[in-house]
Amino acid sequence: MTDHIHHHDSNCGCDVSPEHVDMARRRLMARAAGAAAAASTVAVTGGSALAATDAARAQYADPENPGLPQIDMDIDPGRTALVITDPQIDFLSEHGVTWGVVGESVTEQGTVDNIEQLLIAAKAAGMPVFISPHYYYPHDHKWDFEGTLEKTMHSIGMFDRLGPLNVDGFEGSGADWMPQYKKYIEDGETIVCSPHKIYSPAQNDLNLQLRKRGIDKVILAGMSANLCTQAHLYDLLELGFEVAVVRDATAGAKVPEGDGYLAALINFRMVANGVWWTHDAVDRIGKSAS
Repeated sequence: MTDHIHHHDSNCGCDVSPEHVDMARRRLMARAAGAAAAASTVAVTGGSALAATDAARAQYADPENPGLPQIDMDIDPGRTALVITDPQIDFLSEHGVTWGVVGESVTEQGTVDNIEQLLIAAKAAGMPVFISPHYYYPHDHKWDFEGTLEKTMHSIGMFDRLGPLNVDGFEGSGADWMPQYKKYIEDGETIVCSPHKIYSPAQNDLNLQLRKRGIDKVILAGMSANLCTQAHLYDLLELGFEVAVVRDATAGAKVPEGDGYLAALINFRMVANGVWWTHDAVDRIGKSAS
């Protein structure tokens, strides 16, 4: 499926100037990625399956006889928040530039709707919600060196915006929220943090915003499993937070190098304070408010 990631420049897209990001070309790439994936992958939209498919549950089932201690996390009202990484079109929509490699995982996990179920539950329970988004501005395309996926993200125009103070062309772009999430994210209560730039929240204000609200427990979901979601898990753990990951409210790329979702799930089991299914997380969030 790797041929569905579309590059507009073999030298990492560094031709982007501070004055201009070719948003029209970027949207064309997004449509092409979606069209290429549609032939083999069912599109995820609001109202689709609310849980992982039976096949996915079997494929990624927990071991019958775990070799590690089974740790769990309690939800403490006032100390627990929902954190969602990159709930954006480029990761979660059939029109996003990564759909060709993440679409299969997003679909089989029911990720789009599962994230929405978490948002609904958190809002109903009065639980604080934090979004850690991913944006790239023209100056980010001038980095002197990049890792493998940094190079890929820059070359396909992923999460591109015209500038930190410029929202021209943002609405409906790959950097925008998934449409069904907007009413929850833009309700005046959700905390939208400054953007992280590679994978972890080391360079944004998520830790500060959580600490300023007295939060020390996190329910973590979003995209993508073995990249930003996993990096947020590791950073938050190192900063002294308890973290439970919602395993079917994330997804990962499937490429010849490996299954990103499986790689993340293995690590979730090894380091997180809890690994929950969406229905379990929703139930726990609801009970915490009663």
